[in-house]
This record gives sequence, C-alpha cells and structure tokens, in this order.
Amino acid sequence: MAPRRRRDGRRLITLTSDVGSAYTAQMKGALIAGGVDPSRVVDLAHDLPAHGVGEAAFLLRAMARTFPPESVHVAVVDPGVGGRRSAVVIATRAGPWLVGPDNGILMPLAHELGLRAAYRIDRIPGAARPRVGTTFDGRDLFAPAAAWLATGGHPPDLGPRTVPMAYDLPRPTRGTAEARGAVVHIDRFGNLITNIPSSWVGGTSHGVTIRVGRSRSRRVAWVTSYESLGRGTLGALGSSFGLVELAVGEGRAADRFGAGVGASVAVSWPRRPRPRGEKANSARPRKRP
Repeated sequence: MAPRRRRDGRRLITLTSDVGSAYTAQMKGALIAGGVDPSRVVDLAHDLPAHGVGEAAFLLRAMARTFPPESVHVAVVDPGVGGRRSAVVIATRAGPWLVGPDNGILMPLAHELGLRAAYRIDRIPGAARPRVGTTFDGRDLFAPAAAWLATGGHPPDLGPRTVPMAYDLPRPTRGTAEARGAVVHIDRFGNLITNIPSSWVGGTSHGVTIRVGRSRSRRVAWVTSYESLGRGTLGALGSSFGLVELAVGEGRAADRFGAGVGASVAVSWPRRPRPRGEKANSARPRKRP
C-alpha cells in the first residue's frame, strides 16, 4: 500500500533543464497526471547549453535560492541518463527539496540551502504511468517524483538514504588589487559571467585590466551600464548575479574572446591610494622605551 499523503498543494515546483520546450511540455504533463496544479509550476530555464552540468548548477543556485521553503526544485541536465548515475531527492535545512540526477547539478544549491539528507529515487508510490525507455527520466522519473512530493509525499517514501556525488563550483582567489577566477556562464547576449564577486573590484575610475584564457591583457572601462560602453566597445561591470561580467556594447564578448565556460579570467585594478597623512611604516611595531 502506498504511503498516505496530504494533498495540500502548498509546494511550488520549479523546472530547470536543457531539454527545450517540447520535452518540457511532456514533463509538465507528468506533473499534472500526478495531481499538481499547473499554476504551481514555474519554469526557470529550458534553453541551457546541452550537457552543461556545471553551468546549470551555477544557474540553478542563482535562480532557485530565493524561492519559498515550500518548493520542489527539479533540474534535468543529464548526459548520463539511463546509465549508472543515480536519481536523487535532497532535503535541505532551509526547506526546499531538490530532485534530479546525481551528477552534481543539485549540489551547489543544496549546500547553499543546507544539505540535510539525500535519498535515492527507487520507486514512486502510485505513479500514473510506467517508465518508457531509458532516455527521458525528466518525464518518467523526476517529474512523477516531484509530483509525489508536491502533493504531500516525503523524500524517504522514494528510496533509501544515500550520499550524493560531491561537487562544487570553482572558487575565485583574491589578492590586494587582483582576482583570478573563471567564466561560469555565458548568457544569450554573449556576456561572460565570471565567478569573481564585483564587490572585490576596488578603485575603478581608471578602469580594470582583464585577461581571458590565453588572450592578451587589456585595459577596459569599468562601467555601470551597457549604454556607457558604447556600441562595439569591450568593458567590465557588475552583473545582476553580483559578479564581474565582461560585455561588448550591443555585441558578444564571448565571440570577441573566443571563450567558453571554464575559461580562466584574471582581473586587476588600481591600488587604492593611502589616506592622506598615513605613513608607509605606520604598521611597524613601536620600540620599547
């Protein structure tokens, strides 16, 4: 007998994938068949680069972190579908449940929300339809599991506890007037989003020096809007993610650099001048009398 559940309809479901609109419609059909109100389903993105688990993990964390505790986040970027990778649901301390392949895509968000426990999806109580083939777990496994959870089920109902695959996004490093990181996302406009916090960038009135991959270093303007760049001009600014972004006014920085996700990025900026009257040796310890 299937575990009893309370159909309160309180949990939202978000969908993130690389599968495009036609396959997404089938996932939504599986959610509706599982008793989910269509108005409780939110599309985050379905045009992510195919097989780009790392970029999807970054975007999922950035997009889903502000949703309410009563949410189920489903992520399907799954190059190992049908293979040895497991399917998991992760319970978090903040409240949301995360559903998807155990390939790392869920882990940055899980750590952000506080990973409490993970369960392997071995069964879906009362599933409306059997699994068809082995190539579309988004429709046949993850959506039904999310429907079960959103309509009153609980993660332990789906399978035994497990230890999810360890995965973390690359971390930037910071010096006195420089930082090193990587491109973590390229948006549809060709802007390069790095993992370097824009708050790190210091005195910017004279611009910043950037280097992407093996390209030459370039001094560019640090601006607050794309308009400030001017058409065809390369520059840098703080993105809506709170990270350093490289952009070309009405153009594509990705094409300008020939860079992709994972490319190394170095940014340096002018050192801030010492406050007037501060001496260079002021930090030295005083001699004892």
